[in-house]
Amino acid sequence: MLKTAFKPKWIAALLGALLFATGFVALSGWQFGSSTTEPVVKIDETEVPVPLTEHYAPGVEMLGSKADQIVEFSGHFIPGTDVLIKDRVDDDNLGNWVVSAFAVDGAKDDAAMAVVRGWQPETTTPSSAPKGTIEITGRLLPPEGPELNYDLRNPALATLSSAQLSNNWDLKLYTGFVTAHELTANGQPVTQPGLESIYVGPQPQEAQINWLNVFYGIEWVVFAGFAFFLWYRMVRDDYQRGMDDIAEDAAAQAAAREQLPEN
Repeated sequence: MLKTAFKPKWIAALLGALLFATGFVALSGWQFGSSTTEPVVKIDETEVPVPLTEHYAPGVEMLGSKADQIVEFSGHFIPGTDVLIKDRVDDDNLGNWVVSAFAVDGAKDDAAMAVVRGWQPETTTPSSAPKGTIEITGRLLPPEGPELNYDLRNPALATLSSAQLSNNWDLKLYTGFVTAHELTANGQPVTQPGLESIYVGPQPQEAQINWLNVFYGIEWVVFAGFAFFLWYRMVRDDYQRGMDDIAEDAAAQAAAREQLPEN
């Protein structure tokens, strides 16, 4: 069979199969390279504070390119809007977030932002929100789903849903909320009795895997292997035809010898 494989036509076919296989492997590499995507926003960008009113607008769905960003803005807390969000962890302790509506200076349609201004261990009434003009630096996060079967007897909500809070407060709110990492007034830190400040770190910045591209990459590798398999099958078939021809010739010669008259 080796002798058959060295025929000029099969050497040429092998070079063709090698060319096709190289192309298939290149396509496979491209598919594998496209199977991983970088995070929508890299961590070195999200940790640089940007003005909220320039970064995100109220009434707009929060996309991945907008969420998780450190933002800064000024305005004032709206009295009578304090709510608790239960089952929130601070230094391994379970407690409650204290959330208040914050009127953002320069916001479109005078929209307010739900701001997590601190954490407390009990579901007691929190201290009043600071008065006057406040500057806030914190992380912009997407809203949580609204609480189902809300019990009015429970002093704390289970989720921080801007849609639910908008109905409760009868205010136009930004979609999402901000965890306040720093509150200042005239450049000085603002104290909130009974509340502990919180810090929410950036979300994991792992690359995403597109399994469809991985499947296509494997498929191209299979095609590359099939090109060589097809060449091998054609060489083997040619070799088998040659062997069949030799066997037929031998049989014909034997039959001819048997028909010769004996001397």
